Amino acid sequence: MPEYQSCYTVSNLNSQIRNLLEGSLSDIWVKGEISNFHHHPSSGHMYFTLKDENGELRCAMFRGNNQFLKFKPSNGMEVRLFGSVTVYEQRGQVQLKVSLMEPAGLGDLFKAFDALKKALSEEGLFDPVHKQPLPKYPKKIGVVTSGSSAAFQDIIHVLKRRSPHVEIILKSVSVQGESSALDIADGINEMNQFGQVDVIILGRGGGSLEDLWSFNEEAVARSIFKSDIPIISAVGHETDFTISDFVADLRAPSPSAAAELASIPTEDIDVSLREFKVDLANVLEKIIERSWVRMDHLETRTSLQQPQKIIEAQSDTVSNYYQRIIQVMQTSQKNFVNKTTVLEKQLIGLGPSQVLNRGYSIAYMDSGEIIRTSVDIEIGDPFTLTTGKGSLGAEKTSDL
Repeated sequence: MPEYQSCYTVSNLNSQIRNLLEGSLSDIWVKGEISNFHHHPSSGHMYFTLKDENGELRCAMFRGNNQFLKFKPSNGMEVRLFGSVTVYEQRGQVQLKVSLMEPAGLGDLFKAFDALKKALSEEGLFDPVHKQPLPKYPKKIGVVTSGSSAAFQDIIHVLKRRSPHVEIILKSVSVQGESSALDIADGINEMNQFGQVDVIILGRGGGSLEDLWSFNEEAVARSIFKSDIPIISAVGHETDFTISDFVADLRAPSPSAAAELASIPTEDIDVSLREFKVDLANVLEKIIERSWVRMDHLETRTSLQQPQKIIEAQSDTVSNYYQRIIQVMQTSQKNFVNKTTVLEKQLIGLGPSQVLNRGYSIAYMDSGEIIRTSVDIEIGDPFTLTTGKGSLGAEKTSDL
């Protein structure tokens, strides 16, 4: 057995290891794949393992550093880390204390994003003074997105529920891949030239930085800025930010939220019509009151002046005023009734029963859920068709 003159304690040895490693392995870059990721909800610190095909390394990124990240780390993501090796002495564990993190292979994209954002900001494209207000009662809403996307279906669902009277005009574009940025920019320009819409929703579903990159292109940013029609940017999810969000007149956290912001419920329209009716009645009442006061004043003046010709002239004037007031009241009331009747017919025509009476039908599963696509039920499954004149049972026999 070898002799020894001194013996380390565990804590002393761990301390020596820490001094050696921290002295030689500080401020280094490390590349690998994230696994076992955990973002502590109370402290805000991030703990995870960085691995490659031959090894693993424990990592910690404290809140003071991770709060400035421009992306959300997740398991399986390839990243580059900048930090220093340290030793947790109580357990003898080696770990990397991370101060910077960026997606591996996306560093150039982040630099391009920051450079364009800075340039456009200095040029004034983000200034609030250029933001256009959204229309309160839009009749036509334009949507620039992929016509086959889930984002477009979400927008349709919200608008049909809140404002079934609104016309939806789609400009289907590619939202990802080569030349998609020019396709999006052309779609916005086309809406301004031919769409005749009141507001535009520009959107797509979530994705990686590369997936959303078309909305970080300068061509898209400038087409948004030049638009004479207000634009709501709804790209990705709430945590995703693109150049389009900064240039647009309003940013929405999702396509569904954009549809909410762009529309007004039919119930609110009914309330506005009732308020307009009350306001119109009050205005007409005040006009009549002022007219009667003027007539009384004229009558008093003519009685004091006595000459018959003056009295007759003033009487004719009063009579003319009275007739004009009656005509204005009748015309205003007639216009109000006509507008209310048209709106009432439009709302009735959009009711579910009227749609069914025009030959449409709704298919329900046995559970009562609406069948929206052919793949919602299997071949052989029974379902119910509801028409404007009743319901009937049916069974799926094939997919067409």
